[in-house]
Amino acid sequence: MNRVLDRILAPDSIAIIGASSDPTKRGYKAIQGLLNGDYQGHIYAINPKGTDILGLASYANISELPVGVDLALICTPAATIPDIIRQCGDQGVKGAVILASGFAEASPAGAQLEQQLLEIAHRAGVRIIGPNTSGMFNLHKNVNPLGLDNLKAGDIGVISQSGNMLLALALEAADNGNIGFSTYVGPGNQSDVGFSDYLQYLAADSHTRVATFYVEGFKNGRQFIDQARSITPDKPVVVYKSGSTEAGQRAAASHTGSLAGIYQMTRDLLQQAGVTVVTQSDEILPVAEGLALLKPARGPRVAILADGGGQATIASDRIAEAGLQLATISQYSQQALRAILFPQASVINPIDVAGSSDADPQLLARCADILAADEQVDMIFLVGMFGGYASRFAQQLHQQEMDTSQQLLNLSERCDKPLVIYSLYQPSKPAALQMLRKAGIPVYGSIETAVTIMAALAQRGCYIRQQRVSELCATIPPRVAASHAAQKLLNEAKEEHRDPYEHEAKQLLSHYDISIPTQQLVRNLKAIPTLGSELLSQPLAMKVVSRDIIHKSDAGGVKLNLRGQQALAAGYERILENCQRYQADADIEGVLLTPMAKPGVEVIIGVSRDPIFGPVLMFGLGGIFVEILKDVTFRSIPLSRLDARAMINQIKASKILDGARGQQPVDKEALVDLLLKVSQIIETHPEISEMDLNPVISYPDGYNIVDARIITDTPITSQLTGNIA
Repeated sequence: MNRVLDRILAPDSIAIIGASSDPTKRGYKAIQGLLNGDYQGHIYAINPKGTDILGLASYANISELPVGVDLALICTPAATIPDIIRQCGDQGVKGAVILASGFAEASPAGAQLEQQLLEIAHRAGVRIIGPNTSGMFNLHKNVNPLGLDNLKAGDIGVISQSGNMLLALALEAADNGNIGFSTYVGPGNQSDVGFSDYLQYLAADSHTRVATFYVEGFKNGRQFIDQARSITPDKPVVVYKSGSTEAGQRAAASHTGSLAGIYQMTRDLLQQAGVTVVTQSDEILPVAEGLALLKPARGPRVAILADGGGQATIASDRIAEAGLQLATISQYSQQALRAILFPQASVINPIDVAGSSDADPQLLARCADILAADEQVDMIFLVGMFGGYASRFAQQLHQQEMDTSQQLLNLSERCDKPLVIYSLYQPSKPAALQMLRKAGIPVYGSIETAVTIMAALAQRGCYIRQQRVSELCATIPPRVAASHAAQKLLNEAKEEHRDPYEHEAKQLLSHYDISIPTQQLVRNLKAIPTLGSELLSQPLAMKVVSRDIIHKSDAGGVKLNLRGQQALAAGYERILENCQRYQADADIEGVLLTPMAKPGVEVIIGVSRDPIFGPVLMFGLGGIFVEILKDVTFRSIPLSRLDARAMINQIKASKILDGARGQQPVDKEALVDLLLKVSQIIETHPEISEMDLNPVISYPDGYNIVDARIITDTPITSQLTGNIA
């Protein structure tokens, strides 16, 4: 696929189908953009009238083209496209960019037209970009049929489902003056070439250092994630996913005709694959630039070096909010800082030089050197008015600031720790700051933006370290062989046209070495006196077993703390009465008895087969609060041990799991093992479409699966995750 995309996205020949002499038409602007951009390949203008356009002789028909043109840019209406693609195939055209809208994003009739187009393209051997695309450019090849002005060739590749978003990024880059692009593509409806194909292309492109995506909806999210897993250890991938609200999801569907998916799930799965997910549209370009230019951080510990207390405080707040940490400065470093700074300077992070650098800006570089040598520091954040000392205090300081910039550059080259700079003078672009930027150190005009970049550097460094150093933990466990007993259980339920009952779901788990509580199915009152002394001697929970009653509590089908035969018999009769009143025709198999679980921390483990991302596992705070608090995380199956640990630690309630208010911490490794085993079960049994273990009560020495539900071969509705969106 890459070889085909190489020819399409870096073409040596381009046919403009629907070329026009009207300056307002795309068929004119495309030729103008190619000519103005000094494109060196062959340009073929296709126009039925055969008139010259911008000095180019045009062809009346596609059949007049030479065989084997790399790319056709089609600027004609939707209804004409299928026949044009057929003609392109006859002439050996490799690929086509289809600008027209009016396909699947517009109406059912448009969806049928798009399907017809795709079938013809497959038969013709023509790869399709779009339809409903804003176009493409490749600035290192001087291919700019979009005709955008002031674009600079650089190392950021952009794939954006919104043409306006591309325009916004282009204008932002032009204002920055330093950021450049390699390749841009608007994937449109992704009828053929999709996000994973573009990711593979950008990963192999030597001109691209960061692959950047604006995504409204994935069509094959699982393929994208699988690609990202193999790419992100070597090349950063940045994604902004729109549709984080219901309103945004509706807009995305109407815009691109694709499924937006559950936002939190999408974000978690992308991050699992090492993708940097940005949450603000104005973070896209700064984060991509920062990842392209700055080294990944070894960890989250930041040393703030400031020339003003207020901004040091703001930086400290933002660092904490971003999940980073203020580094603990070593005693040796503190002594070294005290030796060169005024007595009133603070050398406890954040470090405030307190006027020491007003007459000698080079002190900032000396302080940065000291912090870079501190093993307890992972990143250095220079905050304040560096670059503006000459204009603020005395012009004689200009050369000192230039010398300071050179010293900071030298430090950055020899040090493996990122140096991130915020300057309140950045908007005026003084020479000292421009010197840094031209040499590859960006300077930010916003503390918040700078902290966002540091968080991305820390996340990327952590991911690379996990993948390369902790190979054992990062490796996905192999699939397990299917248990014959478990398969028999599933087959019997299927033959009876039902999902497994709760006790059967727990039995299935036990066949894969998952601990389950003692349980006993009781089908009638006569069975109660025959129960063993182990059950009768302790308080029991009694739950209805019925294929028709899913929400047992709502039907009055649960009784707790029952002890002894008399209480059990009364509970049995009451449950049957309640359930018959709730649903008179319900098929009741009996009741399930289990020992009452001792108190602990309730969590939920859920699985669904998502239509976009495939099998997905969910973990979070469980019990009755899961739909209220929505404190859950998601990971794509299969999981590594690192994935399982990360999702446990990611939830907001992770401190409860660690022990709160004198409580003992729960056995997290037991939960990790449980998550991994559930992941393996789902891989082994593709007929399981959903699984819900809720609650799982976690203890300092293990867990208790109180309730389990398995759904097999049902339409994919994402029941477990849909309520958490």
